[in-house]
Amino acid sequence: MAESKATAPDYSLTITIDMTNCTELRERMRELADPAPTLNDMIVKGAALALREFPRLNGAYRDGQFESYSRVNVAIAVATRDTVLAPTIHDADERSLGDIARRSRELIERARTGAITQPELSGATFTISNLGMYGVETFTGVISPPQAALLTVGVARNQPVVDEFGRIVARELMSATLTCDHRILFGAEAARYLARLKELLEQTAALAL
Repeated sequence: MAESKATAPDYSLTITIDMTNCTELRERMRELADPAPTLNDMIVKGAALALREFPRLNGAYRDGQFESYSRVNVAIAVATRDTVLAPTIHDADERSLGDIARRSRELIERARTGAITQPELSGATFTISNLGMYGVETFTGVISPPQAALLTVGVARNQPVVDEFGRIVARELMSATLTCDHRILFGAEAARYLARLKELLEQTAALAL
């Protein structure tokens, strides 16, 4: 992490995502899946699908040049008693939402009990850190080198918004911040990635496939 802060010229972009449809999808899937996917599982799925469309975010800066990964392996930051671990959901773009939910539960439990293995902590091409469960609204993180970017998400909370008919309604809004290595990613491509992630999470159809 110290190396990352010392060497990577990073910058961050933040976008607001309406998670209302994701919450409704989660409630519907409670009747169909055990365990039911969490909002974080949906973020993993959406992020992985968007990475497939924007491969430069699924890359690394190594030995002075860009390197593209062939697989989309998403790490999820897990707080333990003494440290933070980042177990990896390999091939997250190819997994179903239910499979991601089951695998993330297994990895989180193994990380917190000290049973996690080195292969389960290896091979990540992108990392997601979620502090929403602590009420944090927005934050930035440190990119895990040599990855190109890190996604941090805050709490999804009901807030008043004006809908397309001019009515004030409650929607479940969440802030998502993308921190990028400028040696790999320019702002425009990072912004397009965030816009695509927002679209996937707000429409939800692709998440359920």
